[in-house]
Amino acid sequence: MPLNIKPLQGLPSQYWLKKYYYLRAAFSLIWVAAAFIVGQHASYIGALLLIIYPAWDALANYIDATQSGGFGKNRMQTANILISALTTLAVIFATRESMNAVIAVFGAWAILSGLLQLGAAVLRWKHNNAQWSMALSGAQSALAGAFFIFQAQGVVPPSIINIAGYAAFGAFYFLISALSLSVIIRRSRQVSAS
Repeated sequence: MPLNIKPLQGLPSQYWLKKYYYLRAAFSLIWVAAAFIVGQHASYIGALLLIIYPAWDALANYIDATQSGGFGKNRMQTANILISALTTLAVIFATRESMNAVIAVFGAWAILSGLLQLGAAVLRWKHNNAQWSMALSGAQSALAGAFFIFQAQGVVPPSIINIAGYAAFGAFYFLISALSLSVIIRRSRQVSAS
């Protein structure tokens, strides 16, 4: 997909988004590694990782909203803060019941947060670059959520690895957006310098 360079007045928000997307990618990659290395073998660490994941999403959306003009201007992120915080509480209770309950909670959360991410990307598209991958990520998150809910009904109990695959795709999309913005910002500097 071609990288269109938006006008230079959009650069401050693009610098923020670049840092934000790199941070989100790094966290997700570390979380995925922890899930594979220890989360699938130690149930209490796995439960902790499952609680941390939506809690981090709430915090990340809070940081993004405050850095991008406040809660009133960023209603998608504000809604995502609330949904991710409620999901964190639901995961705490679900871990006491079964992994099927946990995956069902993650499924509902993936659908809602994915649609909100898609909405945020569409709203940002007008003023910021590299939003196509965020829109695609949001849509894929919603589809993955539906699949999680289907898995939750199965006889074979799911594991943290099911969610780690989802998180890995999220890391990939955040990294693609961050790298795209890095290229766009560098090209914008070159254009303004010439």
